[in-house]
Amino acid sequence: MSNDQLITVCGAGGFIGGALVADLRAKGHTRIRAIDIKPFDHWYQKFDDVENHVLDLSLLENCRFAAKDAHTIYNLAADMGGMGFIENNKALCMITVLINSHLCLAARDAGVQRFFYASSACVYNGDKQKEYNIPALKEEDAYPALPEDGYGWEKLFSERMCRHFREDFGLQTRVARYHNVYGPHGTWDGGREKAPAAVCRKVAMAKITGNHEIEIWGTGDQTRSFMYITDCVYGTQMLLNSDWVDPINIGSAEMVSINQLVDIAEDIAGVKLKRNYNLNAPKGVNGRSSDNTLIKKVFNWEPSTRLRDGLEITYKWIYDEIMAGAKSR
Repeated sequence: MSNDQLITVCGAGGFIGGALVADLRAKGHTRIRAIDIKPFDHWYQKFDDVENHVLDLSLLENCRFAAKDAHTIYNLAADMGGMGFIENNKALCMITVLINSHLCLAARDAGVQRFFYASSACVYNGDKQKEYNIPALKEEDAYPALPEDGYGWEKLFSERMCRHFREDFGLQTRVARYHNVYGPHGTWDGGREKAPAAVCRKVAMAKITGNHEIEIWGTGDQTRSFMYITDCVYGTQMLLNSDWVDPINIGSAEMVSINQLVDIAEDIAGVKLKRNYNLNAPKGVNGRSSDNTLIKKVFNWEPSTRLRDGLEITYKWIYDEIMAGAKSR
């Protein structure tokens, strides 16, 4: 793909979308169309040399505009958030199916050459995630289907939509299953934040206020792997530009418990907090991490940023955001 071909990034006002646009610009791409439903002042990153639009991509006519003259579409648009959001907003998560369905139709009709869909580890069979120390999830573990209710079903359905548009219409779709992406310039409060950002915020607030306590959802024994944003952006473009057509994990294989995640954030902040466990809060599956056997075999690569290193950058950014907000009041 040459640098003057049009790339449309859907969900560009979000965390991953904003980071992707920034990286495409840094690589010299000069024609980028950035689209998000949020008003511009809510975009995490916005660039004046990019064609920016506020549009609802659940509507087919807006998807046709997004696809017009585009060589490539990255679909990162979704109504989603951390476990606290997706467990309590299943219908909203399901309605997101309109975005990918309409974008596939528009991309097919506009002759788009490459189409990327951001799926999720939430597509994996829940029966394989009941224990804390489970084997990492391989791509075939998505079937027989028993994904996360609401959000996971929408993602799995949209994966199949991409597959059949490729098989039936020749739309060159690529599908990544992201595992818990984190980093600066993302959601860190308001109810849609994911565990790394939530923990960084809670630890930072405890340090700032001197109230050395933290609430942890569940027992803290739940296990996850967390992928730093630069690995996510690199893996996304690598997959988009490849010949690999089946869904593939893009996630870190470094599995930790939520308690261990808090340990790392405390060490970065230089504090030790009293832990209060909210056993009634949304906590998701007990165990989930990424098996990277396939991505290493196909691409000789896997996400490699250490959690400690990525979390240090993320914590500092969130701490500075909190302090900046306090100074502005």
